[in-house]
Amino acid sequence: MTKRDYYDVLNVGRNSSAEEIKKAYRQMALKHHPDRNPGDKEAEERFKAAAEAYSVLGDPEKRATYDRFGHEGLRGESFSGFNSSVFEDFEDILGNFFGFSFGLGDLFGAGTRQRRAEARPGRDLSLDIEISLEEAALGLDKEISLSRAEPCPTCQGTRLKPGTRKTVCPACGGHGQIRHQQGFFTMTRTCPQCRGEGEIIGSPCEGCKGTGHIRQKKSLRVKIPSGVADRVRLRLAGEGETGERGAPRGDLYVDVHVRSHGFFERQDNHLLCEISLSFVQAALGVVVEIPTFDGVEKVRIPPGTQPGEVVRLKGRGIRDMESRRLGDLFVKILVRTPNDLGKEEKILLRRLGELRGENLEVIDQEAVQRAKKIIHGPGGD
Repeated sequence: MTKRDYYDVLNVGRNSSAEEIKKAYRQMALKHHPDRNPGDKEAEERFKAAAEAYSVLGDPEKRATYDRFGHEGLRGESFSGFNSSVFEDFEDILGNFFGFSFGLGDLFGAGTRQRRAEARPGRDLSLDIEISLEEAALGLDKEISLSRAEPCPTCQGTRLKPGTRKTVCPACGGHGQIRHQQGFFTMTRTCPQCRGEGEIIGSPCEGCKGTGHIRQKKSLRVKIPSGVADRVRLRLAGEGETGERGAPRGDLYVDVHVRSHGFFERQDNHLLCEISLSFVQAALGVVVEIPTFDGVEKVRIPPGTQPGEVVRLKGRGIRDMESRRLGDLFVKILVRTPNDLGKEEKILLRRLGELRGENLEVIDQEAVQRAKKIIHGPGGD
């Protein structure tokens, strides 16, 4: 009997890409799958033909041989040694869809893969901590407390009552899966009795009720690096809950929250603050003491400093957590206008104005005009 051309079987052209061939195979496999066509021998044969065609055209070397020599070139290829891995994509689709795994290798004598339930790693944990801005700037070691799953001290995590053993699951014979034959398919699913483990615990540990772990309170010291910002998440590898049957622990995630400060405001790695000077101090200049997280910094404010001017102190900000560069401290100057002048003080201020040639009764019209231009633009009223 003459074999059909594999390209015709999958209804693709000879110049089709590997992805186009795979897509065509998937479509045919879904269309002619026996579960969707129960008792339909023609659909079963078409499915077999599609599988055979894809096993050749899906393999670059076999495809090259087939393109040069046709079926004769594959005469030495025995499908008794068929590589069932070509069905992995198909199993991913239908296995997930129907909740089964399809032992398609049995069709070609390749056997099936046995999949036991894998030990699950421990659950990740998270917690929030609050620190001050000073602690964020300098860094600290902070002690935290949490409740997490720890290996049971009675059974050491085995879940067994001391002195007992597990027995082979009678439902699946220790395979962890239940096999069902339907047509030429062998379908498998996780054994519901042992949940895929292949073994049954007849006498569970009384200390942990057979779970293998108990909840305990733990204290840990967390190193908060200097320069940490608000809402940064720190990861402590292996400090989460214990895993099952020797699987690794989960991780602990610490979410850091930095409280606002009464004097400093943080912008990236810079610090901003305001200091208030009297009119006389701003006019004559003064040395002020600025508190910083490293101590007090003496700063000379030059004579004639105007309200709103900013003094910059390099390297007196916060250290960047990654680059380790220091930010700056910016000090904004506020000038207080006295509102409780005595009679003599008013006389002295008037005398100061006269000495400076100021007309205290008339507003500076040039200043008014400049203000109008700012508000209304050039030529505005």
